[in-house]
Amino acid sequence: MTAVSTKPAPAPAQMSRPLLAALPKPSRLAPVLANIVPPLMILAAFLAVWEYLGSGPGATLPPPSKVWADSYDLITDPFFDRGGLDKGLFWHLAASLQRVALGFALAGVAGVLTGMLIGTSAFAMRGLDPIFQVLRTVPPLAWLPLSLAAFREAQPSAIFVIFITSVWPVIINTAVGVRNVPQDYRNVAAVIRLRGPAYFWKIVLPSAAPYIFTGLRIGIGLSWLAIVAAEMLIGGVGIGFFVWDAWNSSNLSDIIVALVYVGLVGFALDRIVALAGRIVTRGTAAA
Repeated sequence: MTAVSTKPAPAPAQMSRPLLAALPKPSRLAPVLANIVPPLMILAAFLAVWEYLGSGPGATLPPPSKVWADSYDLITDPFFDRGGLDKGLFWHLAASLQRVALGFALAGVAGVLTGMLIGTSAFAMRGLDPIFQVLRTVPPLAWLPLSLAAFREAQPSAIFVIFITSVWPVIINTAVGVRNVPQDYRNVAAVIRLRGPAYFWKIVLPSAAPYIFTGLRIGIGLSWLAIVAAEMLIGGVGIGFFVWDAWNSSNLSDIIVALVYVGLVGFALDRIVALAGRIVTRGTAAA
């Protein structure tokens, strides 16, 4: 029989400390650059192509260089106010945002409450869901003549158009979230005998929160689209009226600058609602 060796096996070689110290530390700027550099490269290429096409003899739109030259004062000083409707873009955007804030707030409250009703009541779902599915397909501007006839004023009419445009995704997503409360949550609530308002606040609302904020994100985008279109028709101070007035003045450069501002503000609104959603739904399951 072969004797078993009791000699201890040699210990594995350990990495020396100087070698560990020589490893490069991950850069904190790498993730930031990875997110910023690609969009900047695409933007630079887009501007270069636009400049080339816009500088041709048959071009109908101004190139970026002409936009900068024509709208230099508008770009560098958005806060001027010369009285009347002669205002900088800041004041037009502020007026539009005020209308959006009021209309969207009303849509958020009404949409969440109605969605909760539809999600918890089978009778309400059967009665209201078909009506809402029909009404939500009506284009925003189609509501404007009726709102002007009903309210007789431009301001409440624009707010109503924002409300009626943005309320539908909030209702639908809230109802879906309520109906999709996990069965495990329902079982736990039944075991601990959680009913009534306590069941709503501790089970239904936290579970449906990701769905609710999905609807709110869609709604804020539709609100911004609706107000720009509505202001083109109702007049007064607002970014939509500014774009329409610039078109009547054949000032394409100002229109392009305004559209850039519209896009940036819309992006900021979406990010704000998304951030609020991440804060509120932290610790809950994503939709």
